[in-house]
Amino acid sequence: VESLLGRHLYIADGSRIYDMPEDGADIADILAALAPEHSRRIGAEPLGVPPLQTLSLNIAQACNMSCGYCYADEGKFGAKAKTMPEPVALAAVDRLFCEARPHQDLVIGFMGGEPLLARPLIHAVVAHARAKAEEDGRRVCFSLTTNATLLRAGDVAFFAANDFHIAVSIDGARAANDAARPFASGAGSYDKVVAALGLFERHGFPRHLSARATVTARSGALMEALDHLIGLGFNSVGFSPVLVSPDPSLAFSRADFDHFCAQMIACGTKARAAIVAGRAYPFSNFETALQELHRGSHRPYPCGAGAAYLSVDAKGDFYACHRLVGDAAHAMGNIREGSDVAARAAHLIARHVDKQEPCKSCWARYLCGGGCYHEVDRRGRPACDYIRAWLDFCIGAYVEILDAAPDYFAAPESFFPAPARARQLQGAMP
Repeated sequence: VESLLGRHLYIADGSRIYDMPEDGADIADILAALAPEHSRRIGAEPLGVPPLQTLSLNIAQACNMSCGYCYADEGKFGAKAKTMPEPVALAAVDRLFCEARPHQDLVIGFMGGEPLLARPLIHAVVAHARAKAEEDGRRVCFSLTTNATLLRAGDVAFFAANDFHIAVSIDGARAANDAARPFASGAGSYDKVVAALGLFERHGFPRHLSARATVTARSGALMEALDHLIGLGFNSVGFSPVLVSPDPSLAFSRADFDHFCAQMIACGTKARAAIVAGRAYPFSNFETALQELHRGSHRPYPCGAGAAYLSVDAKGDFYACHRLVGDAAHAMGNIREGSDVAARAAHLIARHVDKQEPCKSCWARYLCGGGCYHEVDRRGRPACDYIRAWLDFCIGAYVEILDAAPDYFAAPESFFPAPARARQLQGAMP
């Protein structure tokens, strides 16, 4: 890997990075010393089925918007049941507490559709979960993904008081967002989202407030969108390209990833310069990659789906994740009988990155994990070249930041001077 400081060697086993010597030493000899085959740090054994720790509740399989790229049929997932009954939601929480490790901290997520269509249910679940956590002597926190157009002052105060992480779906400035994210009437949603963000200023911030920008094959410049969204005051902003869409013209092709990669690297270059200068520029795709590299991540899976994380639909059935709700191939039990340990074990055996083709020979496999299950099952892996190019850039940037601003990796949240992180610090103390 090349950086501004020279040449480096990235070793997939343990995600380690070394400076290359200048004396022309043979790479085979270096590898034999640093990563001998008989002493691997990472094995190919599948993960044993862990206790549940995170559960997402698809409490509203309906939505007040009509986004053309929505993989879930505008949030419905093809389901007839639109709202999760309260007994189902509370039983799902009970099941999570039952299957979790004793005293383990837990996470409950609210998903849709648009979860604020089931506002009373959110309050009921939070009250129930907090009471059970107090009884058990454990901590529970919450997350919610929303289009923010239904947010009220009371919602914002509730989130601030109850340890919520809030993810807002917004695709950029007004013109770009309204073209991609209209209401069912065809009207744009941007102004309502921005008005909702003002509620956080007046009524309190959640523990974390992030923006998720969906990028289609028709989206405009990423830098413009990133600068705009950071300017709105989010703690972090990230991009997610569309691979699965009911409108094929919105989904990325292999060729689309070349342009996307160039734009991502431009955004990452700006973020790198900001970090070195001690300025906040919370580009989450970049920050996440840096932290994974610093930890020496071994990710044999792309996420926790089917492992410590499951998702439950309105009927009370478990699936590997919220994107796979309704997919029989990823069904994993129900709230009455419990999670299907055999199905989860089979998933973890089959999906280990060292058992996937072509993943098992890819140098980036332990940083990538093999790709989103939903996207891989429906589209294959058209993004692999992009992922490798992006990670190659991030490795070089990591070396440069480690050299110029090593304290960033000790405590990223406190690295930036006030007032750059003032909003985050306020939100961390609900």
